Amino acid sequence: LDLSNLAPSRQRLLLLALLACLFSASYSLPSPSGSTGLEIAGTAGSSSRVKSLSSGKPCVSVFSGVPVPRGGSKAAMSKQGSLRDAVFPIYGRQEVLKFISVASIKFFIVFVLTLTRDTKDTLMVTEIGAESIAFAKVYGVLPCAAAYIALYGKLDDWIGKRSKKALYFVTTIPFFAFFLAFDLFIYPNRASLHPSLSSVAAITGSTGIVSKILANWTSALFYIVAELYSSVSIGILFWGYANEVVPVGQAKRFYPLFGQMSSLGPIAAGQFVVQYSSKAETFQGSLDRLTAVITLSGLAILTMRTVSEAYISGTEPEPAAASKAGKPKKEKPKLSMVESARFLAGSKYLRLLATMVVGYGLSINFTEIIWKSLVKKMYPTALEYSHFMGVFSSVVGVTTFFVIFLGGTVIKTLGWRVGALATPSIMAALAVPFFGCVLVGGVDNKAALRVAVAVGTLQSLLSKATKYALFDPTTQMAYIPLDQESKVKGKAAIDVLGSRLGKSGGSLVQQAMVLAFGDMVSAAPAVVAVFYAVLAAWIGAAGKLGVMFEDLTEGDA
Repeated sequence: LDLSNLAPSRQRLLLLALLACLFSASYSLPSPSGSTGLEIAGTAGSSSRVKSLSSGKPCVSVFSGVPVPRGGSKAAMSKQGSLRDAVFPIYGRQEVLKFISVASIKFFIVFVLTLTRDTKDTLMVTEIGAESIAFAKVYGVLPCAAAYIALYGKLDDWIGKRSKKALYFVTTIPFFAFFLAFDLFIYPNRASLHPSLSSVAAITGSTGIVSKILANWTSALFYIVAELYSSVSIGILFWGYANEVVPVGQAKRFYPLFGQMSSLGPIAAGQFVVQYSSKAETFQGSLDRLTAVITLSGLAILTMRTVSEAYISGTEPEPAAASKAGKPKKEKPKLSMVESARFLAGSKYLRLLATMVVGYGLSINFTEIIWKSLVKKMYPTALEYSHFMGVFSSVVGVTTFFVIFLGGTVIKTLGWRVGALATPSIMAALAVPFFGCVLVGGVDNKAALRVAVAVGTLQSLLSKATKYALFDPTTQMAYIPLDQESKVKGKAAIDVLGSRLGKSGGSLVQQAMVLAFGDMVSAAPAVVAVFYAVLAAWIGAAGKLGVMFEDLTEGDA
């Protein structure tokens, strides 16, 4: 299909139309009951019993081995049902509306995450340098993440026990308030807020990275808040809520499709940057446009969270209510930061899960900073760099959109363990050509730099796509069989502190290598050794956790 003769706007319109047709077709396909006139009775997707909308008489799905009364041949219906299973395995109006209400939350969260992630990188890389990211993660993000864990634990005890919705709002609103304040007050006055590099150097004794960060502290502050949001938004604001309202039987079908929101969000965000915000005359104008849509998306997140909770509570019983009936509600223990760490260390299941999260943070950090420094060499200004990252985010989204269909099939067909092992295995294979370009090709001339950036972009692209398609769904599914205390305390520790520890630990290693070798390109052989050692530990943890997860969920629908 040659679209080169169409205008870019018409190409995008055609793409959206094709995607709409895909979802419309998947929704209109017959459910596994084998007839468009059948609706699943009881809990959607949890039973093969169905009832006819026209007669009200019970019948059985073709998957139960009994022919379906009005749906045509068993072979034809099985084929159609298999296609529906692969594309959109959500059945019945109630299930579809529940899925849409919850999935829309993730769309807006990922949309904002993509915009703030690209903006923080643009500020740090173009104003200070890519090497500053390693220092910001260790000395800024890590302590702030630890403080947030302690605060979140207290908020859960004070507010969460009374209202999960109130806890959600209290956790969400401060991030969007900061992004708005940064655009309206902080960034426009940065010249008066920033000390000069010479005055900072007079105190620190050098004009190195640390002095540059202090001299541009507002950019570093935005980076820290945006990094914290990236951990909190997905791990706690979305998956924490989804784990409460989606049981295991539905999760095996819902969670891979939730990943689609991790692909559609970057597509929309990237195109917003490419087509609108990066075309502003100045970066301040671009930031104004970004902040406006970020603020509106924040309001959409809170609105859809309210709508989703109201719809689910009105159409189905409280999750796991049957299993809790008649049992007294246990008071959650109040844990300090040290006690939370001990709680995490005392569970082998959570330790293995934390190893996976830390492993991803470490491994992606080893390749990402090198790649971003190369991108800055090709696109030195803030608007150029922002435009490139917008294109990259859109391509990540498109790639993830299609990879997720494969990812959902992998998890449903081959099981949780294979899905969890896929991401580190793919990252190990993709890193070979990237490190080869840096070590062998060099980045001194324009042609070599272009090749290194292209290969690094491909490596980062596919790593992120498999992360969204396989790593995120499998790690979040792993929390479902746990008790409520482990979900709340353990999940918060792993998602925020664990991911920050992984990325900050990688930054510490990078700092040591820069001090030892002079720069990251010279340190590449050592980076390769550490990179593959981390992946080996990650793969080992995923294999062991897979056995435990399958034992805990054996027999679940």
